[in-house]
Amino acid sequence: QVQLVESGGGLVQPGGSLRLSCAASGSFFSTNVMGWYRQAPGKQRELVATVTSGGSINYEDSVKGRFTISRDNVKKTVSMQMNNLKPEDTAVYYCNFRNRGGVNYWGKGTLVTVSS
Repeated sequence: QVQLVESGGGLVQPGGSLRLSCAASGSFFSTNVMGWYRQAPGKQRELVATVTSGGSINYEDSVKGRFTISRDNVKKTVSMQMNNLKPEDTAVYYCNFRNRGGVNYWGKGTLVTVSS
């Protein structure tokens, strides 16, 4: 089992910045993928960014150049710096951990609201 605890959501004005963090605990192999997904009201959950334990990164097109994902394999954390936030980034952001067997684990989610 893997437990994920997120932090860092909140209210920010358009053009502002936020940093999300997620800490993983439990028993798991070092080969895995961590990342962030989001779900806006009335929409399906979508991938935002992922990073493998080997350092390969993938971003959803709308966040490229604005969001930066990083991870610390020793501390078992994943973070995402979000800059130039837009109202359409408003959503609940979920930390995700996928083990080498393809099993997904999810955090409880943290709300990001971008509004003036």
